[in-house]
Amino acid sequence: MIFYTQRHKYRFYIYLSLAGFISSIIAVLFYLNGNPDFLIFKNSYYNKASTGFFINRTVSAVFLVFCLISSLELLKSFEENKKKDNFFFKIYIRLFLIFITIGIITSFSRIGNFLLLITILYYLFNEIFFEKKKNYSFKIIILLIIFFDLIIIGFYFGKSEIIDRFYFLKEDFTSISGEVSSTSRFDLIKFGFLELKNFIYFGYGLGGFENLFKLKFINSTSQFANHVHADIFEFLGEFGLIGFLLIVFSVIKFFFDKKCFSLINILIITFSIIILLFDFSLHIPIIQILFIIFFFFNKKSYGSS
Repeated sequence: MIFYTQRHKYRFYIYLSLAGFISSIIAVLFYLNGNPDFLIFKNSYYNKASTGFFINRTVSAVFLVFCLISSLELLKSFEENKKKDNFFFKIYIRLFLIFITIGIITSFSRIGNFLLLITILYYLFNEIFFEKKKNYSFKIIILLIIFFDLIIIGFYFGKSEIIDRFYFLKEDFTSISGEVSSTSRFDLIKFGFLELKNFIYFGYGLGGFENLFKLKFINSTSQFANHVHADIFEFLGEFGLIGFLLIVFSVIKFFFDKKCFSLINILIITFSIIILLFDFSLHIPIIQILFIIFFFFNKKSYGSS
């Protein structure tokens, strides 16, 4: 109901691209200065990664991935529309892309970087194999992003980071005190899954996993986890089977509506599956809102005016 025309849709993309650009600049500046705490932003939790306005680096990276998609969609539309009025807009958006990419990379979030890789490859393959109108300028921009990405990682952060930054399954967690733990994502996922049987119908309530972890997880350190690191098991645990099914049934018609089918929605669905299985970003309201907005963007037919 808010976005009636293509103009409204792309205006939102511009705002989101600008927000990602500003957030990335601030995140990188904080990162280069050792991530000091600033007002309500507790950046020192991740003093070796850029988080910007977000406490969690993965949430920041997922937000920036949506900003990246907005910038790419804008560039794609500008390249297809050869109006001279778009000349300076294209320069701005390309600048936004550079800083948003740097923001995602320096978050060192393996999930976030993996989503970045999927996004870039998706647009590249889509441009090569599926687009009827070949947009060579846009294809070159995608290749430059990949090349730029490899330069940053390969020469500045070290060649070993190129592969390691995408290997999100090995990521361990550490406590605020800095103790090192051998607990992996799989340990947290296994614990959350095994506890489901004790709260099968009505769940343990929103935000209850942290207390459950402290009470029942066998742990030799002072560390704790406040999320399962797999949203699907945490949603099941929090809402129980009854609450979870109510949520599923409320959205199932939308996801199986043929009008919702588009290549970009396939990308967004891929994001949601990865996050549901291996992260907890879908618990964050702004990420939930962005998922919904992007789904509806690619469901509705827009007028040109």
